Amino acid sequence: MIILGIDPGSRKAGYGVIELDGRKIKYLASGIMAYDHIDEFMHRLGLIHQECLDIVEQYRPTEIAIESLIYVKNASSYGKLAQARGAMIAAFMVGHLGKVFEYAPNLIKSSVTGHGHATKDGVQKGLGLILGKREFKTADESDALAIAICHALNRKMKKPGTGAGTNYSRGRTLKQVFKDKV
Repeated sequence: MIILGIDPGSRKAGYGVIELDGRKIKYLASGIMAYDHIDEFMHRLGLIHQECLDIVEQYRPTEIAIESLIYVKNASSYGKLAQARGAMIAAFMVGHLGKVFEYAPNLIKSSVTGHGHATKDGVQKGLGLILGKREFKTADESDALAIAICHALNRKMKKPGTGAGTNYSRGRTLKQVFKDKV
């Protein structure tokens, strides 16, 4: 099974692709999609949609996981993030027949580190234990891989298209799933 994780953004977004084979998680690819070179936000939405279609075409994921919308203090930024996420989800739904899942940030962090309020460095260290040591261009890239891993650990407990919820303690952590490995 190929899982695509997406850390959404209106100026740049991270993506991470892993393969889940039984209990083994294998790194396949990761990177960022940058849109900030386009000044007009409405034009940026078209590029966001197209790049998401291109990523699905390139990696052909079985399932896609995306971080749920997080609250930001600036209403304009919140609106733009919501629209960018909408463009992404629309692109992912085109060929995926509803196999798109969303997860709350605290569940993502908890799944990778065992702590729902882990720092970006903590997430990267947790990823190093799971996928082997690697360098990340941005936190968006490492966050996207964490989202993919969160889905790998929690996918059997969610229905496609369901909300992320706020209680991250119901999710499974790496230690619970891989008791003999961690």
